[in-house]
Formats: sequence, C-alpha cells, structure tokens
Amino acid sequence: MKKQLTELQNYLSQNGYDAAYVSNPTDINYFTGFYSEPEERILALLVFPDKDPFIFAPQLEVEAAKKAGWDKDVFGYLDHENPFELMAGHIKDAAGTPAKWSIEKDHLSVDKLESIKSQFPDAEFPGNLSRYMENAKLIKTNEEIEKLKAAGAEADYAFEVAFNAIKAGRTEQEIVAEIEYAMMKKGVMHMSFDTIVQAGANAANPHGGPEKNALVPNELVLFDLGTIHEGYISDASRTVAFGKPDDKSLDIYKVDLEANLAAMDAAKPGITATELDKVARDVITNAGYGEYFIHRLGHGMGTSEHEFPSIMEGNDMVLKPGMCFSIEPGIYIPHVAGVRIEDCVYITEDGCEPFTHTSKDLKYID
Repeated sequence: MKKQLTELQNYLSQNGYDAAYVSNPTDINYFTGFYSEPEERILALLVFPDKDPFIFAPQLEVEAAKKAGWDKDVFGYLDHENPFELMAGHIKDAAGTPAKWSIEKDHLSVDKLESIKSQFPDAEFPGNLSRYMENAKLIKTNEEIEKLKAAGAEADYAFEVAFNAIKAGRTEQEIVAEIEYAMMKKGVMHMSFDTIVQAGANAANPHGGPEKNALVPNELVLFDLGTIHEGYISDASRTVAFGKPDDKSLDIYKVDLEANLAAMDAAKPGITATELDKVARDVITNAGYGEYFIHRLGHGMGTSEHEFPSIMEGNDMVLKPGMCFSIEPGIYIPHVAGVRIEDCVYITEDGCEPFTHTSKDLKYID
C-alpha cells in the first residue's frame, strides 16, 4: 500500500475517525494512481484506520482502476442502481458502521453528503479532510519533483510550438489548436488546464480565454499553458513580442520580468509567503504599475494547478524545502496590454529551481 495511504490511516487513527471519504478525483489519484473525472456519477475512495481501503466507481471505470495499478478492491455500480446504498453495503462489510467521518469539505457537495447521511443516519462528519490534504501534499517527495520536472519539459516543448505558430492573421484559437495538436502527437493527451493565448489588449484580461482575435504585428502575445505527466502538472506563462510593440508595452514587460526575477532570487527556505509576494509587488509598485498587479504572486501546484499554499499578502507560512508553487507577477492595463511571466518552482535547501526553462528574455518574432 502506498505510503500516502498509510499516513492517512494514521491520521484517522490518531483523531478517532472511523472512515475517510475521498471525493476529489485528483486526491483519489494521489492515493491510488487512478484518475477519472466521474461527471455526474459517483467516484470515491473509502479509507479506514485499520482495514483495507477500496475504490467505489461506476462499473465502466472498474477495469481502468485495476489497470492503473490499484491492488485493493474496486466495487462498481450500474447507472440504474442506487450508488450510495451499494456503497454503504461495502462499507459495512469492510468496517462495520462508521460513526465518525472525515470528508473533503471543500469538494463534497451537499447533495452527496446528504446521500451518505441517509445510509448512516447516526454518523457524524466533523473531520475536514481538505485541510489534511493541503498539508499532506505540501512537501513534495523527490519522486514527485521528478514527475513535475518531466511535466515542465513538456511545457517547454509546448512553448516552442506556440512561438513557431505565431503568424499575422492567425487567431488565438487557431494557435491553441496547433499547440494542443502538437502535444497530442507527442503523446500528451491532456493539458493541465485550458491553454491560453492572448494578443495585444486582449491579454489585459488575466483569466480571459483565447478568442477569434487575429494576431497583428507589433503586439505582445501572452501564453499560459501546462501539461499532465503521470498525474503531476506543469503551469507556466511567457509573453513574446510579435514585431516591435510600442514603448509602453515594452516597459511593462521589462518591469514584470524584473519582478519575476527578483522573486525567483528571493524564494528560499525561511522567507514567508507574504514576504515573497511583497518582493515582486514592490518592484511593480515602484515602477508605477501597482494598481495593475491584481492577483496573488503564486499558488501551490502538484497534482492540480491550484493547490496550497497561496503566495500572497497575509500568508505568514514559512517556505520550506520541497514546497512547490508558481511565481507569476502580472501587469494588466485595460485597452493597452497584459504581461505575465510565470514559472512553477520547488524550494531547495538554499533557494529555488524552476520546472520550466524557456528563456524569459523578451523574444521578438517577425
């Protein structure tokens, strides 16, 4: 059984919990090596302090779970059956009638929780497994870091494809299609999130998607992308120059790059998340663009692109070796331009190392 599962069983035992209900697909993958997005169906990992865990899944996923390497029980259900009634039977067979549960309160819907309660009316659900997961996944192992490095290398290849795809008249959406097609040909069948390509003023919307916006020369073009490698993700942003952008856009880029590099240099054990955020934010504020840096400096990453911790003002968590997170200062001036330069990094004994290595010197593309 995986070390992570043994640690979860210890957590249950130490806190007097009789069962854990893991519902988040990325967390199920973390413990089992099996990933599936069940949509409206029910997928869960049931863990007990002193009994073998099991996966409960749609019948059409049972063989896939076994193929993924899970060597404990996998119980399935058919669409016309009551999944919670069947699941309750398997829980009672394995561990009796659990009275005290820990659940992922950030993920489990009210409807599904009520369905569990209908099968175990005397049970209590005081444990918040979401907080446990934050800390369990906070410090990455060497094996996890190697997978993150591999995902980073895939992202570097995606940037190479992306830059080569820039041509006048081609739309943001067409470039996304070319990137993702190239990645599929390379064997990367899923990106870690929807690939973002934004040109010119469109990039001033930091969470905007690619549009039917045709590229024209003399603009900045922003790329934000990532891949999934054996369950671990990459996430990186680069902004390049198509032709020769105006002086304002070039200044924005210069300042944002300075902020990124300053934070990369400052990221090391002992600094707090709020202090690291301030390093980058001060660079941007002192250059006169503070009001246009409108999000946190970074977020944790690992099996998903947004994990614990947040690198932001007010978070006094001290950074430690093995923590992985993004450093992504951004400057977004409406109707003018947007720039984001992002690397995900891991903290070492005396600094940090990025997972992606595509150059951050401003690249000019004719």
